[in-house]
Amino acid sequence: LLTSALYFFISKIKDQSASWRTKIQIKNQIYFSLFIFLSLLTFYGSIFLVAGFLLYFLYKKQYKNLFICLFVVFVYFLTISPLLSQQLINSKVALANVTNWTLVLGKANIKNLLLIPIKFSIGRISFYPKWLYWGIAGAWTGFVLYQILNIKYQTDKSKIKNIYLFVYLFIFPLFLGFIISFWTPLLQYFRFIYLIPIMAILLSLNKNTLMYRYIVIIGFVVFSLTYLLLPQFHREDWKSLVKNLQKDRPVYMIKASSDPVKYYNNKLIIKELRISNYELKEKQITIIPYTADIYGFDYKKSLTKSGYQQKEVKNFRELSFEIW
Repeated sequence: LLTSALYFFISKIKDQSASWRTKIQIKNQIYFSLFIFLSLLTFYGSIFLVAGFLLYFLYKKQYKNLFICLFVVFVYFLTISPLLSQQLINSKVALANVTNWTLVLGKANIKNLLLIPIKFSIGRISFYPKWLYWGIAGAWTGFVLYQILNIKYQTDKSKIKNIYLFVYLFIFPLFLGFIISFWTPLLQYFRFIYLIPIMAILLSLNKNTLMYRYIVIIGFVVFSLTYLLLPQFHREDWKSLVKNLQKDRPVYMIKASSDPVKYYNNKLIIKELRISNYELKEKQITIIPYTADIYGFDYKKSLTKSGYQQKEVKNFRELSFEIW
């Protein structure tokens, strides 16, 4: 939706011949407003790119476009306000009750900021040793950014203007998101994934040699296939974990995070992990420690105090369960 809005944003600011300018501009305005509204309804983080559009209209003194876009944003907030107010209350409760919830949301720090261009360049992969990962990721990201910003050989003035515009649209949402994250943590790379098409456009605009273009294409294909073909980079393997649980035994975990287990087997008995020591009666219990660290609950200390010992750990992709 944001990419579609971007398309009509560019169409709006391009010069049109006088004979058909009005009709085209009205059509572009309608589509632009529609996709802005739908993107905001879909994802709150859309506001950062929309804010970039608004600031551009203000800078260029395109007040008509500015007020129309502001009106769309106003209608959006008016429409979504009952849900938004409730979600703000819920988020405050989560931040107050869940000890390390800010770690999930993405605090404003240099690491989270640097991860955005790195993940945009190499995708959702990570490996050990970390020095090798950071070396490869850093070198490739640096190469991609150099290709984006290398305009010294560009002679077409209109293309140079476009490059500056897209660089602004790429950087401003990140800058705004970083500032907002000091108050409301949200600085995680997947929340800015709508900027990848802008990055791709920037790569296409620069006057690079054919060899560099092939290197960029091959690099993106290699990293994409690495992610797609190697399962260790995929999301948590809940299906395999649940399949290996004993069906006649209850499972102890943070109940608020138990939906994946219920999805794959709704007959399993799930008990709250955060209980008093004296309430544990079983000789042998199964623990799924998922999100225990986020909730700030030291279950190992609690179980050890109750006389339990860890006997076995079974690992799955980014998940595990333990027998005590």
